[in-house]
Amino acid sequence: MAQIPTHRRLPSTSLGTGVQSIDPSTLRVRTFRSKDSAIKRERKPVFDPKAFLAKADGGRTLSKYQKDQIVFSQGEAADAVFYIQQGKIKITVISEQGKEAVVAILGTGDFCGEGCLTGQPMRIATAASMTECVIMRLEKAAIIRVLHKEPAFSEMFMSHLLTRNIRVEADLVDQLFNSSEKRLARALLLLANFGKEGKPEPVIAKISQETLADMIGTTRSRVSSFMNKFRQLGFIDYNGHLEVHSSLLNVVLHDEPHIRT
Repeated sequence: MAQIPTHRRLPSTSLGTGVQSIDPSTLRVRTFRSKDSAIKRERKPVFDPKAFLAKADGGRTLSKYQKDQIVFSQGEAADAVFYIQQGKIKITVISEQGKEAVVAILGTGDFCGEGCLTGQPMRIATAASMTECVIMRLEKAAIIRVLHKEPAFSEMFMSHLLTRNIRVEADLVDQLFNSSEKRLARALLLLANFGKEGKPEPVIAKISQETLADMIGTTRSRVSSFMNKFRQLGFIDYNGHLEVHSSLLNVVLHDEPHIRT
């Protein structure tokens, strides 16, 4: 009686959507890619934070401000963050007695009003333009959404917050340990962009001596005296416009206070 040949069953192999073929001589399994798997999936476009901050859409509003125009006022509802595309603004605080202090000067690429993200219901300071400005207003919900969704924007915003925090700490050390003359020199250098990324801007937008006095916590007369001294020493040119020279760094670096650890 003829013996019926038996066929050995090959183990099944899962190869996704590929097509299997069996080579009888080697019993090897070959896989061919299907046309569907060869089609490249469409990639999500790379998120560009600067492009996002340049376009007014979805909770973002772009506005132009003339010099000395209010961006937001102390005591107003804190419901948005602002991004400076162009220009400079000053952040001031007014006490109950009416005394005003300049707590920050911000420029292109800076954010302000971010206190609303921590639950701050009212503005604790006033922001006013020092030059002609182009500023993007981002509603609170819009910026929270993009912070959660886009890591690139979150990284950019976190970098801004850390830089501001370092600056605030340096300002505090400067206020506690340095003389008013040295504080003025440091303020002028910061306004001229020395020590920051990018090329220094030796010519500063017109700024009054009253504002400089409010920034460093002294009187206008003392600022005037120091400015005349800096000009005589060749550290600055002050004739219609203010031009800061790198030599002014000598005033700041000389006997700079150090905190011992």
